[in-house]
Amino acid sequence: MQLSSRLFRSSSKQPAGIAAPILQELRAILGKDNLLTTWEERACYSYDATGQSFLPDAVALPETTEQVAAMLRLANQYRFPVIPRGAGSGVTGGALPTAAGLVIAFSKMNQILEIDPANLIAVVQPGLITGELQAALKKHNLMYPPDPASLKFCSLGGNAAECAGGPSAVKYGVTRDYIIGLEAVLATGEIIKTGVRTEKGVVGYDLTRLLIGSEGTLALFTKLILRLLPLAQAKTTFCLTFTSLAAATQLVAEILSAGLLPCTLEYMDRTALAAVRTRLPQPLSDTTAALLLVEFDGNSAEQVQQEALRFVSFVQQKGNCVLRQATDAKETDELWLARRSIAPAVLSLRPHKIAEDVVVPRSKIPDLVAFTEQLALELQLLILTFGHAGDGNIHVNIMLDKSKPEEHRHGLEAKERLFRFVLGLGGTLSGEHGIGITKSAFLPLEIDPASLSLMRKLKQLFDPNNILNPGKIFPE
Repeated sequence: MQLSSRLFRSSSKQPAGIAAPILQELRAILGKDNLLTTWEERACYSYDATGQSFLPDAVALPETTEQVAAMLRLANQYRFPVIPRGAGSGVTGGALPTAAGLVIAFSKMNQILEIDPANLIAVVQPGLITGELQAALKKHNLMYPPDPASLKFCSLGGNAAECAGGPSAVKYGVTRDYIIGLEAVLATGEIIKTGVRTEKGVVGYDLTRLLIGSEGTLALFTKLILRLLPLAQAKTTFCLTFTSLAAATQLVAEILSAGLLPCTLEYMDRTALAAVRTRLPQPLSDTTAALLLVEFDGNSAEQVQQEALRFVSFVQQKGNCVLRQATDAKETDELWLARRSIAPAVLSLRPHKIAEDVVVPRSKIPDLVAFTEQLALELQLLILTFGHAGDGNIHVNIMLDKSKPEEHRHGLEAKERLFRFVLGLGGTLSGEHGIGITKSAFLPLEIDPASLSLMRKLKQLFDPNNILNPGKIFPE
């Protein structure tokens, strides 16, 4: 349709804005308290964990699916951008309003609608905080396994949009393995329901899997049907410290090849440990080059103890590390607090970082870590590695000061060289953070032209007027 110029403000320097008549219609849909338009209110929704900021024209706080649908019908009619937002904890810019427009924040759609212990299902709204769901499920002796490091403040809708993972993915899988159905709103305002509430279901195309990880570019989630598991009744935690980085990374693949299946297998290098040293329950030797955090869980204490004894015997045969078993829940919590604190803590080392979450085959982790060490030397940068070694998902943080042009340039060069090296190992550019805007330029390095063209056609089919999170995923 031809747009009415009186409904939009525009200039050569800024994207079109949402003018007063449309704002009035949005207020009629939401109520005056659920549409934010002052500069101060909009600024609160202008940024995410990338450190970048783009000011939206307005922010909507819907409370129902019908309100979301009505807003999308309006957006599709007048063709203004709509940017879905969870908790704003993403690190690739997926929730940034780069084209201004309307941010739809789901913080008021944050309820647990149903917990069905008999069928191991929960139904939730997208604004629910991941950690709050996990705490509620424990009262029913149930668990929702995906556990990103930001679980205390990230939302399930955002997890679904990015297909978040976490430390438990080595044993239990990632978000897409636990969302079995969705209620979602298309760009046209149509409400669709995908998936099933049963263990099996193969009727029609799997739209649920298509939408998970689509970063808000195909539809907006308003309900999620989650698959649950019985809560593990026992768990034990080990801390392994190494004087050799190569020995630590090599042991990762050997643990899994030996038939041991920990529920978490996390890795931290010397620099990552330095950032959280004061939070660890036990002091580290000055010669510590790396640490592995390994946990086993199971349905009984006897089962976990047997697995733990096998693990201890296996590690002692290697003889290349110091092995310590956590003595109580307090010590375990302190270890995990240190691990989950790495991402923010490393900013004490440099004011800025380029945070990547590449994945390589587990056997190639030593090659990846050795490459990052060499890259740091060549470009005179501080580069640290940590993360989910059990599934090959290594977080590479390139630390820098953007106020120093040469250092910033070297950081960007390191990022591209890292990506090319990872793909050469048979890896992928992102394991759980998504593409957003920070990786979109590199998408053609991994995705072949025919596949990329097909993805663009799917985007066009779902969102013909390109109103849903425009500018994300695909390179301009």
